[in-house]
Amino acid sequence: MTTPVYQNFINGHFLKNQSGETFAVKNPATDEVIYHVEVADAFVQNAAIESAKQGFATWSAMTPIERSRILLKAVELLRARNDELAKIEVLDTGKPWQEAECVDVQTGADVIEYFAGLAPAQVGQQQMVGEDFYYTRKEPLGICAGIGAWNYPLQIACWKSGPALAAGNALIFKPSEETPLGAIKLAEIFIEAGVPAGVFNVVQGAAEVGQWLTQSDDIEKVSFTGEVDTGKKVVASAAGSLKDVTMELGGKSPLLVFDDADISQAVSAAMLGNFYTQGEICTNCTRIYVHKNVYQQFIDELKTRTEQNIIAGDPMNPEVNLGALISKNHHDLVMGYIDKGISEGATLLTGGKALKPDSAPNGYFVAPTVFTDCTDDMTIVKEEIFGPVMSVLVFDDEDDAIRRANDTHLGLAAGVFTKDIKRAHRVIHQLQAGICWINSYGNSPAEMPVGGYKQSGIGRENGIETLDHYTQTKSIYVGMTDIESPF
Repeated sequence: MTTPVYQNFINGHFLKNQSGETFAVKNPATDEVIYHVEVADAFVQNAAIESAKQGFATWSAMTPIERSRILLKAVELLRARNDELAKIEVLDTGKPWQEAECVDVQTGADVIEYFAGLAPAQVGQQQMVGEDFYYTRKEPLGICAGIGAWNYPLQIACWKSGPALAAGNALIFKPSEETPLGAIKLAEIFIEAGVPAGVFNVVQGAAEVGQWLTQSDDIEKVSFTGEVDTGKKVVASAAGSLKDVTMELGGKSPLLVFDDADISQAVSAAMLGNFYTQGEICTNCTRIYVHKNVYQQFIDELKTRTEQNIIAGDPMNPEVNLGALISKNHHDLVMGYIDKGISEGATLLTGGKALKPDSAPNGYFVAPTVFTDCTDDMTIVKEEIFGPVMSVLVFDDEDDAIRRANDTHLGLAAGVFTKDIKRAHRVIHQLQAGICWINSYGNSPAEMPVGGYKQSGIGRENGIETLDHYTQTKSIYVGMTDIESPF
């Protein structure tokens, strides 16, 4: 059977490249090629820039309320097509249907809706300076670029396009070559909703296409989601033209469980923060610090629930709650970390092996894995694995736990479980992370800014302040008196 071939989406329609180069996309749960995609060659790249220039001229001239109404129409279409779009995410990413059906599309739509509501609320300032005065305007940057990751492809495309378009910019978006279809569907929805052609273009390809975006003099800003090392390369490349950058990068986030915590709730958070989306979430709490007084209770319940409550298999089965990792290479990488954990002396509490579910025997599955007897210097405790691998550590002193939790060059997320409200705030205020939870984990509503400390990122996504990152301030001085001049 011939698989479909998708082209780049430029100026409101599909555009064939001239090189003829394509790449294959596999379903991680079956190891089967499900479609091909054309690479954005120089012809497509030039067309994308010209299209974005024209789209920006039209879109930025509209009033904010006009842009808001169009974006809200796109939100309606996203929600109406939730199941169709969720299925695409499942086939592309390998994540379970039960997640994609209620999270991926809905949270993406939430973000566009949020920024559509904020678009008309952007205001400048006015201030008297003697008898003269000045005022400021919030103006769009121009053409922005978004580079997405493969774990939440449609959601990330919404997270980047929502504020960019609400502020009046055009956006050229490059999804991951592992999961390229969701962004195309979003582009079609934007056109159907009334977004002018060229305002949201989708270019396809791997690192070389991303590098073109970061180096182009026609692009004013790059928003990147992905690995820390890749993010550093993007920042270095963007520096050549002094582009503004937003970086949402990786983490090795801690969860601190104190001896007065609701242990069942803490176990729920730990499992959610390690096994949801097969562990392929940058904010995951892969370092679990548990107070020595409740350690045994915690790991006993964790082991029981991990072994009894997790179902791996065909991700389209609504009963399945553990999907396949994104690729064979990534599967092997995760298994390599598990082997290293064992070789460095950690105790394998459960998991630690590849899985071949009857309903998806050729998929890239790894059993939910929990290590105990971990120390802070172990590789599995220090490096981001991006798979269903949890490290449990013990502490008995609050200050020491905070110090150990902060002993990393990353600082994306952190969590605290305790019933002591004073302790909860005292500890969370000392944790060096940009996204924090108290007696919760993982929730990321559109209203809440998302971003990291240290090497986990630059800038924020979502929340009111993100809209400022897609605008520039123009100051206008108005002379109301005669100029005093010595000439």
